[in-house]
Amino acid sequence: MTQTAAPAPTTRRIHPAWWAAAATFLALLGAAAFRATPSVMIEPLRAEFGWSIGTISAALSVNLALFGITAPFAAALMERFGVRRVVSIALLMVATGSGLTVFMTASWQLVMLWGVIVGLGTGSMAMALVATVVGRWFVARRGLVSGILTAASATGQLIFLPTIARIVLADGWRAASLTISVCALAVIPVVLLFLRERPADLGELPYGGTPADVVPPMRTGAARLAVGTLAHAARVRTFWLLAGGFFVCGATTTGLVQQHFMPAAHDHGMPVTTAATLLALVGVFDLVGTIGSGWLTDRFDPRILLGAYYGLRGVSLALLVPLFGADLNASVLAFVIFYGLDWVATVPPTLALTREAFGAASPIVFGWIFASHQLGAACAALVAGITRDALGSYDAAWYGGAVLCVVGAALSLSIRRNRPVALVAPLA
Repeated sequence: MTQTAAPAPTTRRIHPAWWAAAATFLALLGAAAFRATPSVMIEPLRAEFGWSIGTISAALSVNLALFGITAPFAAALMERFGVRRVVSIALLMVATGSGLTVFMTASWQLVMLWGVIVGLGTGSMAMALVATVVGRWFVARRGLVSGILTAASATGQLIFLPTIARIVLADGWRAASLTISVCALAVIPVVLLFLRERPADLGELPYGGTPADVVPPMRTGAARLAVGTLAHAARVRTFWLLAGGFFVCGATTTGLVQQHFMPAAHDHGMPVTTAATLLALVGVFDLVGTIGSGWLTDRFDPRILLGAYYGLRGVSLALLVPLFGADLNASVLAFVIFYGLDWVATVPPTLALTREAFGAASPIVFGWIFASHQLGAACAALVAGITRDALGSYDAAWYGGAVLCVVGAALSLSIRRNRPVALVAPLA
């Protein structure tokens, strides 16, 4: 009796797209340390140099504005020169700008170092990197992966807050700046060793994709590509609705809460380490909320999700004023948990709508939409600081943020879903 050979066991190979996502996740998480510093340093800088909150907020505003304006050009540079090269240079800029702040003696130097140099460096990563990696490597599970990577960027910067706050209290703000510089340098080897450019480099297709989903690199000039894409996208109504909604998103998260929650808590007598821990808790729940939002985006209308996110965020901001106190209480904790779940839950549905409307050009278009996010953050950071100096409290800033959220919800629900607009052909 002849015996047939048993079939060789099959092994389930992990698609390299997941390794690219993992490397991006680690890079964003590690690099997030330098995004955690500004709000922790407001009080120490004011105490040492006598600068007003409005003056320090001006530097933060420049940082946030350049962080956003750089994003579309960074996406174009990644197309032209590669992700690893652009991100590595950006991290080097962050390390340089943060490290040199230990020598500053005037407020204009804070604007140049933290505002300009670090702003340009951080703007070359974050959402431009997320949009590029997701667009190149994934067709299936795009919503989920964009949620995970977005959570890495946003959560990482908030989780680092307690550590940075303790360093500031124990060793001063200069030690914190040097720590940020070292963290930025430490991310560079991760990017160079583990982040590949495209699936085709490994002879693979995008995850869940077909040969038709492979988009060749665009080799035109980065500036021309970025500006030309904006010129075409600006003719589309959906672009302005998404950009307007994201302006509100940036104003009510990065600009208002991230930059001014700790000084506001300090006004009410709350210790800085307690306030930093609360913001870190926002980051923990943001991880859950953003990944959950990515999962929901794969299954439900992203316009409805955006409307709900902005509306609920507005309610929570309107309720914040009476919740503040010197001690940690259940009401403030509830705000932190709820706000954390909604922190950047807006990103996956916004990415999905951008991809749906603009197709292969969506990474660069989303870069411009993210620029609107950071312009909103810059405006809110500056206005909230000036409001605090003029009125002696942040109450008006919190209520203003609540009103903006209502506007964001209305803009999101006004979006019409269309077939993709062909923006790439005229620019390639």
